[in-house]
Amino acid sequence: MTETNNILSVLDSYTLNNSDDIAKEIADAFRKRRIEKNLTREQVAEQSGVAVSNIVRFEQKGLISLKNLIGIATALGYTSEIKSLFTQPKYSTMEELTQIRRNQNKKKAHRV
Repeated sequence: MTETNNILSVLDSYTLNNSDDIAKEIADAFRKRRIEKNLTREQVAEQSGVAVSNIVRFEQKGLISLKNLIGIATALGYTSEIKSLFTQPKYSTMEELTQIRRNQNKKKAHRV
């Protein structure tokens, strides 16, 4: 049991819990994919329509607008990954799953 607890505590230390950490992790992954494809920031900027300065800021600080993130994801061939964000319901308990199912059956309110 102690070994299991130790493993879980190690895994917890790798869990990204705040938005800054998550943003930086996404930026690091983007940079890796860009380099793997042998693309410069300038080439990604040209293909995506996102300014080089925005790409630099994203890679260095993890800061980017959603529109620009979609643009660079598309330029690198990650359109389906972006489009699948939030497509599946997530739940932690059976109660949450039950509530999700109830809510899915409700008629959506029409917005004016």
